[in-house]
Amino acid sequence: MKIVDLTHVIEESMPVYPGTEGPNLVPANTYEKDGFKETILHMFSHTGTHMDAPAHIKPDGMTLDAFDVSQFVGKAIVVDCHDLCEGDRINMSYILKQQKEIDEADFVLFSSGWSHYWGTDKYYGDFPVADTDVLEYLVNTGKKGIGMDAISIEPISDEHLPHHHLVLGSGMIIIENLTNLELLGTNLFTLAVLPLKWKEADGSPIRAIGILEK
Repeated sequence: MKIVDLTHVIEESMPVYPGTEGPNLVPANTYEKDGFKETILHMFSHTGTHMDAPAHIKPDGMTLDAFDVSQFVGKAIVVDCHDLCEGDRINMSYILKQQKEIDEADFVLFSSGWSHYWGTDKYYGDFPVADTDVLEYLVNTGKKGIGMDAISIEPISDEHLPHHHLVLGSGMIIIENLTNLELLGTNLFTLAVLPLKWKEADGSPIRAIGILEK
């Protein structure tokens, strides 16, 4: 068995969605003063590698704490989109290449290589996103969730969030800011994306891992 960490480190200098306050990690107790170390974490619920709940965009949408924990574990497949350039779209041809595995998967993760720009201005740029018909296909085939190695599933410039409304409105979850997707290969694997269990969670940082059978 091989475990692949798909999670960015949370730190004060990390990228956050434009207009969002970055995280603060404030020492609350120190070894020297208190004999132990403890830190106050102050950050938005959609910081770093994180998950969006339907409640993120729908007043009556389900919150993460209301899901059964089985929602966050399942079979997954990575769709390789590294050949795409800035501003390109992930179209149905990428689904058709791996349709059998995609149809068997609970989660579909799009690997564009954009995580390589983490920590640079380009990370906020014109990253590839999926076409609406791709998202509709995944919604209609009953997935638990979809994920990206970019800061959003749609262009930052689109303030109406149509992709979020489509996916989250179906009851699925969205996983953003993934990394290391290229290490997972092209076969089905087990994905675990566990959010913090806080009351009425509209989203949460997660520790995402891929579990590969050797």
